[in-house]
Amino acid sequence: MISNYVMELIAKRIAGDIVISTDYGSALRRWREIFGVTQQELARMMGISASVVSDYEKSRRAPGVRFLKRFVEALLLIDSRRDWEVVKQLSKSLNINVGAIIDVRELSSPMRLHELLECIKGALINSVADDVEIYGYTVLDSIGAIETMSGNEFWQIMGMTSRRALIFTKVSTGRSPLIAVRVAPVKPAVIVLHGPKRVDPLAIKLADKEGLPLIVSFAENVDKLIDSLRNKSVQHI
Repeated sequence: MISNYVMELIAKRIAGDIVISTDYGSALRRWREIFGVTQQELARMMGISASVVSDYEKSRRAPGVRFLKRFVEALLLIDSRRDWEVVKQLSKSLNINVGAIIDVRELSSPMRLHELLECIKGALINSVADDVEIYGYTVLDSIGAIETMSGNEFWQIMGMTSRRALIFTKVSTGRSPLIAVRVAPVKPAVIVLHGPKRVDPLAIKLADKEGLPLIVSFAENVDKLIDSLRNKSVQHI
């Protein structure tokens, strides 16, 4: 399964490459060929004729925002039906950890701790109650992160700033995520655990030692957790 975060990064990379290209027709054709899609396949997926695709690739037509969006969405949809063959390759070349990162967002204005608690149906469970300012969030599959991420990749999950909420999903007791944070070279502003039925006392102790608020989210599931965070981030833009 490819996360929305990975798909959005790849989509922006494709669209950006086409936009800044001095020959947008060649760029469109190149990306279609990278995905191994014929003009006919792409046209069917986009709901247009193959001759229209050909016109764009020969620069007889200039692609607008709406066309680019449909073009990229069509390529990704076709690739999803092929078990994400191309997206997985692109993810590796862009150093995107497909198995760990579920979502990453930056905020243009800070979210306070009490706002985060409300947003994710969270409860603060340790003694650090500083009302920190949060400028972004990263949602991780805790199992994927622990199994696949190296120390250097920890910088990647911090996005543009470490003043963010680091949210671990699929958590059993929280011990492993807190140990990972403890030994990491850079720390988040807040740690959130989603899914534990109980929290290991060692996890709480480690959060206290690091001076980090530790929150348990009672959001119904990961999708609803992310939807709530994204809605909140839109309000802050």
